[in-house]
Amino acid sequence: MMNVTLNNGLSMPQLGYGVFKVEDGNVTVEAVKKAIEVGYRLIDTAAIYQNEKGVGQGIKEASVAREELFVTTKVWNADQGYEETLKAFDESLEKLGLDYVDLYLVHWPMPKVDKYVDTYRALEKLYEDGKVKAIGVCNFNIDHLERLLSECKVKPVVNQVELHPYFSQPELREFCEKHDIYVEAWGPLMQGGEVLNNQLIQDLARKYNKTGAQIIIRWHLQNNIVVIPKSVTPSRIEENFQVFDFELSSEDMKKIDDLNTNERIGADPAEFYRV
Repeated sequence: MMNVTLNNGLSMPQLGYGVFKVEDGNVTVEAVKKAIEVGYRLIDTAAIYQNEKGVGQGIKEASVAREELFVTTKVWNADQGYEETLKAFDESLEKLGLDYVDLYLVHWPMPKVDKYVDTYRALEKLYEDGKVKAIGVCNFNIDHLERLLSECKVKPVVNQVELHPYFSQPELREFCEKHDIYVEAWGPLMQGGEVLNNQLIQDLARKYNKTGAQIIIRWHLQNNIVVIPKSVTPSRIEENFQVFDFELSSEDMKKIDDLNTNERIGADPAEFYRV
């Protein structure tokens, strides 16, 4: 297992388990337990996923101490604003059944609403009060990050964004690296897994005797990106974790880098508005 050190000194697993669109209740509980059993120590959820309760239960039933886990959740758009965010955090913490969260993120900037600075200031308050160990953002473009860096006190540790071989965000990654902000990839295999059908990925899978998903996850890791693949299938949860016993050559890394077409499958943060 590989860890990265965030800009506040906190250690974060580089490979985590995401629960986007995982049904709450027993499905989430069992998936989280399985992920922890396999070796994942980073669990990523969000208020809008509506499965924080299941995540908390899975953590409770797992045979690993809470201190060994790194739990991330996020404030949703409808709860943006200073007081609203503080209230939303308390609700998330209660659903999770935890005393603290390791990482709390602003889910989207929603610049047209223009509350993300106030929302982030609430995260700073939670951080100062010790209710969260680190704070960051999701889906922030460079201009959104520049504004936070100029107007807020605590630098975000992470920017979690859509990132995969077809949309590898080189400019954003360069900006984040310059400012010591880790990039974390959601949708690393593309939602729907389209990139798995790419001929190069299939060829590399045969070359390294790995699956296409393992090749892509390894590409993220070697690019110093935190990555959170999601699956509820036990065999896939295991497969996605078996990526520490091989390394892609620099030539093969470059070939995957060259697949970038700068085409999103998700929303553009500059335009996205949903509460």
